[in-house]
Amino acid sequence: MLGRLARWLRLAGFDVSYTPDLHDLMLAGKARAEERWLLTCDRRLAGLAGPRSLLLRARTTERQIAELRTRLPMTAQSHLFLTRCSHCNSPLEAVSCETVRDRVPPYVATHADRFVACRNCGRVYWPGTHVGRIVSTLEAWFLP
Repeated sequence: MLGRLARWLRLAGFDVSYTPDLHDLMLAGKARAEERWLLTCDRRLAGLAGPRSLLLRARTTERQIAELRTRLPMTAQSHLFLTRCSHCNSPLEAVSCETVRDRVPPYVATHADRFVACRNCGRVYWPGTHVGRIVSTLEAWFLP
């Protein structure tokens, strides 16, 4: 499956639905109903999904993104980082430290200067030490 790719595309700000528990026919129907591109490594599923499906041949996330960029017009901006929940795809919203203090480590609550939270699944995000690496990766993969 393409869960890792979905997560990185969400980090880049793309609206990505990822439902690995759906049967192929249901997944193809959902993609058509929502007018989404269906990305898959499964030839049979690509055939079921119709013309808005892409059969990816690459196996690593970096190569999958490179393959996608040659086949679809995709540009991500590093400032889009932390606009979508990397877990469930819902838009993130800015929240105060007070509203998430009990859901983050004490050190983070004291030192982080901003927080965003997912209204759907409850995850909380903040600009930690990993952000620089993620943004650098996204820029290498998406920016010209």
